[in-house]
Amino acid sequence: MVRVSTTHLPTADPARTARLREALLAAAFTADGLLDLLGAPAYAALARGETVPALRATRGDGPLETLVRLFLLQRPAGRARAAAALPVEDCLAGGWLVPDGDDAVRATVDVRPYGGPDGQDWWIVSDLGCAVGGAGGIAGGTAGPSGVERSELVLGVGGASTTLAGITVRTPVESALDLGTGSGIQALHLAQHATRVTATDLNPRALRMAGLTLALSGAPEPDLRRGSLYEPVAGETYDLIVSNPPFVISPGARLTYRDGGMAGDDLCRTLVGRAAAHLNDGGHCQLLANWEHVEGEDWRERLASWVPQGCDAWIVQREVQDVAQYAELWLRDAGDHRAGPEEYAARYDAWLDEFEARRTKAVGFGWITLRKSGAGRPSVIAEEWPHPVEQPLGATVTGHFRRQDFLRTHDDAALLATRFRLADEVLQEQVGLPGAEDPEHVVLRQNRGMRRATKVDTVGAGFAGVCDGSLPAGRILDAIAQLVGEDPVLLRDRTPEAIRLLVEQGFLTPVDAG
Repeated sequence: MVRVSTTHLPTADPARTARLREALLAAAFTADGLLDLLGAPAYAALARGETVPALRATRGDGPLETLVRLFLLQRPAGRARAAAALPVEDCLAGGWLVPDGDDAVRATVDVRPYGGPDGQDWWIVSDLGCAVGGAGGIAGGTAGPSGVERSELVLGVGGASTTLAGITVRTPVESALDLGTGSGIQALHLAQHATRVTATDLNPRALRMAGLTLALSGAPEPDLRRGSLYEPVAGETYDLIVSNPPFVISPGARLTYRDGGMAGDDLCRTLVGRAAAHLNDGGHCQLLANWEHVEGEDWRERLASWVPQGCDAWIVQREVQDVAQYAELWLRDAGDHRAGPEEYAARYDAWLDEFEARRTKAVGFGWITLRKSGAGRPSVIAEEWPHPVEQPLGATVTGHFRRQDFLRTHDDAALLATRFRLADEVLQEQVGLPGAEDPEHVVLRQNRGMRRATKVDTVGAGFAGVCDGSLPAGRILDAIAQLVGEDPVLLRDRTPEAIRLLVEQGFLTPVDAG
């Protein structure tokens, strides 16, 4: 393994860290306090990595302004001004601050306020300038702040990390694994509902940062282990595994935080394929991933082949980029757009050469959830869903797999003997020409979770509308057959397929098995 530096990082002395946390709270250096100080436009700009609006909003000399400028904007502060906001001696002794000239101090790490799901005040610790997005904004060639190699940088909160936190199943578990922990945001969430949390990373700086994040946020200390993929937990199993891995499909492995170092999407394939061996029965593995769209292959079938035996899977593709868009995105992330034209063109060429050699025509972005069901006929669903969803989705994920269990164990006769309930906040839309006697079609639309929409015929709309859990599906169909003048036997024969689709997509929830 490559030897990397862990210098310029604070230590998580419990007493000092507790006093620092108290000072941050006293100054309202929280997600809500930050929004109140900066205002929505500057707050949003800071999330995009733009600091000028925040600098303008923090020209005062109050404690909160001082903390924002120190920890988020990387500006030195006079020692006296810092002492009004922080226990300066503790911060200097613990390495959170270092002297800057004769009478000033500066931060060694980026500390970003982060609101927990139940209103908790947390802080995510990362490298300077890496609180959001990638490291593309870090000036200089290969070195980041404090002389840290760019490949060793530890990123803070970004869109990918909040997406994973939002889709993660949050039922209480005994054991959880955060594979590739980075700054520790997933481990921090897991600590709220898992008795035992293990966090791994190839980068020792990341393990130190994760420990600081949990300590500063007042969470129990996780079991931190260094290593690649599942190597640090060989022979161990968990109830829940989450991973925001270095999934970028790139020529080479220049940046540890994003490049997996394997050909194509092999890193994500390996994570999925080996997950079953590290899951307890009924356990979930949830990860973000990129995958190749290979010429002549269906991406759904390709990803379905990754799923290990005995696991159900739900694979959701949220976005697709052609290879040129994809290369440009990650060239900017690495700061290569700041290099000279010839160097940039050479690196761009290398990406396109790699894709051409692998017959890759596009790259998909999305999430993969496995559940170790042990089923002989596993449910593997791969779908494209680029539309807005309602986060958090953890309950939606568990509901999906419960419904798959139901559908797998109920034939048509059992289905018609089951009582169903229409899901909350489902609306019906009728589409057709103005003034027409009958609609051309009817659409059921969810306002929660995945926010799906599906076409149904008049029988399907009528059936869904009266599903309140009081009558079995078969009796509802018999009543509808009488209303529309259709043979009830034929209606019972042709309707189960439509009911199964409504159950699978979450419009109907089974109340009992009849």
